Amino acid sequence: MSYKASDVLKLIKTKKIEFVDLRFCDLLGTWQHTTFPVSEIDAGTFKDGMGFDGSSIRGWKDINNSDMLIIPDPTTATIDPFTAYPTLAMICDIFDPLSRERYDLDPRYVATKAEDYLKKSGVGDTVFFGPELEFFIFDDIRYESTPNTGFYSLDSNEAEWNMGEDEVPNTGHKIRYKEGYFPLSPQDTYNDIRSEMVSVMQECGLTVECHHHEVGGPGQAEIDLRFAPLKQMADDTLWYKYIVKNVAKAHGKSATFMPKPIYADNGSGMHVHQSIWKSSKPLFAGNKYAGLSDMALHYIGGVLKHARAICAFSNSTINSYKRLVPGYEAPIVLAHSARNRSAAIRIPMYSDSPKAKRIETRFPDPAGNCYLIFAALFMAGMDGIKNKIKPTPELEKDIYTLTEKELAKYPNVPASLAEALEALKKDHKFLLEGNVFTKELIEGFINYKMDEEVTPWRTRPNPYEFVLYYGV
Repeated sequence: MSYKASDVLKLIKTKKIEFVDLRFCDLLGTWQHTTFPVSEIDAGTFKDGMGFDGSSIRGWKDINNSDMLIIPDPTTATIDPFTAYPTLAMICDIFDPLSRERYDLDPRYVATKAEDYLKKSGVGDTVFFGPELEFFIFDDIRYESTPNTGFYSLDSNEAEWNMGEDEVPNTGHKIRYKEGYFPLSPQDTYNDIRSEMVSVMQECGLTVECHHHEVGGPGQAEIDLRFAPLKQMADDTLWYKYIVKNVAKAHGKSATFMPKPIYADNGSGMHVHQSIWKSSKPLFAGNKYAGLSDMALHYIGGVLKHARAICAFSNSTINSYKRLVPGYEAPIVLAHSARNRSAAIRIPMYSDSPKAKRIETRFPDPAGNCYLIFAALFMAGMDGIKNKIKPTPELEKDIYTLTEKELAKYPNVPASLAEALEALKKDHKFLLEGNVFTKELIEGFINYKMDEEVTPWRTRPNPYEFVLYYGV
């Protein structure tokens, strides 16, 4: 339901809400929140907002310019299903208290500007996104990194490595590495937990298509949301991750969207389906390759051209590039193909309906900021449409079997986060169109990632380095 401010105030009374939780997204994609008793909420809250210290949020204001406002979006009002006290949550937009203008480093504002840019362009009026988020559910996770030690240890009752453990009793129904796709109980032990996640998502207004066990044997899962407009889908994705983690916690489990938590098994990706519509008409359907329109092919051309820069947002962690390795499960060759899941962009062929015609970008993962991921993919596609960028020739073969000579015709995704950030530094003009992204946001994102993640990681030994080199 799309609420107005007056509707929210009525809902607070009828549902006997005691607290209102105001939420916003930081630059890296994590939900932040502050909670108020309902006595502090009135009609003025939706106009004047609430103040907070922006300098304490990752990648935002300096201490000398830190006063910020959060103003709730009443259309996002949702009763939180996990709080002990009745709590109404709303997603907020960030404003400067002096100018009363939107804050350019607010990722949700980037999504808003992306949707406005589409409408002003005349190309279409709605861009739909449908992400397929994968994640792991673990029974135990421990990790530490200090000057003299570094380790991680995780466990899953489903994992092949527990076949010989004394579990009193061990029933033996484990899932072998890379064989977790669609098995029934007793191997799939998380069906009811995923169903509960879906039930809670539906309760919170999300539209879910299906859920299932994923390829990764030790508890990998996928829940698919029905496509929605760009900003709404980014909002929904934050609810999705919040619900998955908290339902898992309620069952004594731990859920993670870390792209590659397990060696020797599949990592977690986030395949992103996209299409542009105008006046309720799908614009990606046509009579070209795989039933696409010229617009769709040009959109693909733009995404492939700028993919290495997009990876800074769509594969935004150091760990992301443990998944994007030649010859493994994730597509790294920047090519497109119908049905072929080894290509970076796939055109699903399940249906002949024009409404089902879309493209699927397969290299992203679920660790990043979906406002920025979706906006970056869209802006690259729009650059392709604007400049009629033709994609590289389609690839029908299994890319993993191609020779080096055949592969030389196609670029790859970056091999590291540092390489992706460098690509973004060199190739970001397409993001600045319509002021959707700003130079300040891009530079701040790059600097944060380099200073707070890449450089500290470079200074730390990895446990496997001791296996390789301690005896030298």
